[in-house]
Amino acid sequence: MTAIDKIRSRRDTGESMSAIAARLTGRGVVWLTLVLFAIASVVPMIWLVLAPSKTAADLISLNPFAFGSFEQYAVAWNNLMLFQEGRLLLWLWNSVWYTATIVAISCVTAILAGYALATAPIPFRKTLLITTLVAMIVPPVALVLPLFLEVTMIGIYNTPWAIILTSSFYPFGTFLAYIYYSTSIPKELYEAARIDGSGEFGTFIRVALPLSKGLLGMLAFFSFTAAWVNYFLPYVLVNSGEVLTLPVGLGVLFSATPALNPGLGASILPIRQPEIALAGLLVAIPILIVFVASSRLLVRGVLAGSVKS
Repeated sequence: MTAIDKIRSRRDTGESMSAIAARLTGRGVVWLTLVLFAIASVVPMIWLVLAPSKTAADLISLNPFAFGSFEQYAVAWNNLMLFQEGRLLLWLWNSVWYTATIVAISCVTAILAGYALATAPIPFRKTLLITTLVAMIVPPVALVLPLFLEVTMIGIYNTPWAIILTSSFYPFGTFLAYIYYSTSIPKELYEAARIDGSGEFGTFIRVALPLSKGLLGMLAFFSFTAAWVNYFLPYVLVNSGEVLTLPVGLGVLFSATPALNPGLGASILPIRQPEIALAGLLVAIPILIVFVASSRLLVRGVLAGSVKS
């Protein structure tokens, strides 16, 4: 090896070592950022799970992550059931069937609309896509007054359908389905089905829908999350305790307890911080369960459309 070759070899080695060092540094920064975000997300959830196991006095005196007793969970639950004779269970059931209906309606309409925009020769396609994008950009709060007026005019104010129909409006899901069907499934499959004599709906049922499990997982998860924690819209559209959702009902419960509203003074209901933490778990745990159950479909749906067919 000549002297020039040795110099080039050392130079190449030095460049590769610096590149490796830079790559490792970049990965370290990424992992550190992810760990910090994970800690910031997990720590409050851990405290929320452990808080109902302690009394109100224990929450002040003990370590925040200390465990009390399993019996205290039962005590906190029984105390919650004293509020309006167990109205919490009715609110929980309302949220369950409202959300299930909203997810079903929004996913069906979004996936059909997205497929039609991506594959069917419909007029004004570009205009419809632009309208969908605008609907995604408009803040939901800006739509509350028009939706309130519309719900009042058609006579469904203060009914479950006032929440269900307005919450099923899902432009994000429509655009996501459009992106999926226009990029992830080869157009040759659609054309082959049409050549075999299948209509548009038959092509959707036999070709597109079986290949849309990842998309359905994403649509269902995001729709479920938005509907389950929705507070402002149900708060405006209903005012009867029998049709409230769980988040709105918990707002009523929290405003009626001195634990979060000291201006009320003493209360005969034994609802303190442990009971409030247990009520918060009723909202958080279903989202965690749905996320874990649909995690594989979510990953598949996130990767869908990343490579154009």
